[in-house]
Amino acid sequence: MLVTLTEILAEAKKGKYAVGAFNVPNLESLEATIAAAEELNVPVIIQHAEVHEDMIHLEEIGPIMVDAAKRAKVPVCVHYDHGATFDLCVKAIQLGFTGIMNDASTKPYEDNVRETAELVKIAHAVGVGVEAELGQMFNSSVGGGEGRSAVQLENFASEDDCYTNPLQAKDFVERTGVDCLAIAFGTSHGVYLTKPVLDLNRIAQIKEAIDIPFVMHGGSGVSDEDFKVAINNGICKINYYTYGAMAGAEAVRKMMEEKGDQKVFYHDIVAAGKEGIKENVKHAMEVFCSPIL
Repeated sequence: MLVTLTEILAEAKKGKYAVGAFNVPNLESLEATIAAAEELNVPVIIQHAEVHEDMIHLEEIGPIMVDAAKRAKVPVCVHYDHGATFDLCVKAIQLGFTGIMNDASTKPYEDNVRETAELVKIAHAVGVGVEAELGQMFNSSVGGGEGRSAVQLENFASEDDCYTNPLQAKDFVERTGVDCLAIAFGTSHGVYLTKPVLDLNRIAQIKEAIDIPFVMHGGSGVSDEDFKVAINNGICKINYYTYGAMAGAEAVRKMMEEKGDQKVFYHDIVAAGKEGIKENVKHAMEVFCSPIL
């Protein structure tokens, strides 16, 4: 069933779990993600990231995502991820998306406030929830990341300069009316070269200043234990893509090795990749949603 971003995160906040938000740049990953959610009977957020426009356009995948959400047996939010283009954010709303993310986190603070507030007015007028981002992701990883906000750590005096400031977060939320906030506390998009060092207490500090659902971007490489602490401290939405996509590719590789010299059809490759994604996504869902399983 299709639900809004506000609705799905309100339930997560109340139940003290996090909803997995999975980018689905093709039909196979879309079907695998919803199948995983239905098998586990958990809510899910399916996303189209603006940087995946080179894989498939919003106007192509958007209606398919909305239709799949309506037919699903579990609550599904259809979300526009890392929207850096105003017109595309509005287009997502017009296509029936029930959540959008305005990503102006790399712009000056006042520009971020102004642009987010403007999109909040438009989205709220038709019942669509809005996510924004405050702070900077580290660029300590390689490949696979779906976001635009990763930065080089050497551009800052310290790691703390990249993190979301609790008082600024309070000001931002009050001035924009945003429904949830992606916060920076040490995560990064892509494939981690080393284990990430997270300031998990930062989440609790921000929650003391402003008590709304928080979003964790760059979930790849984070341990199950750290995910649990982050959720306990206030994270209600966790973006996840890279390792699911890698799992699909690994499943295809294993299938090809097992087939050896046997003939392989394209639909065999698609089926193997889809199953690999589903099993990886299921594990992530089990970690994120375990309090309600």
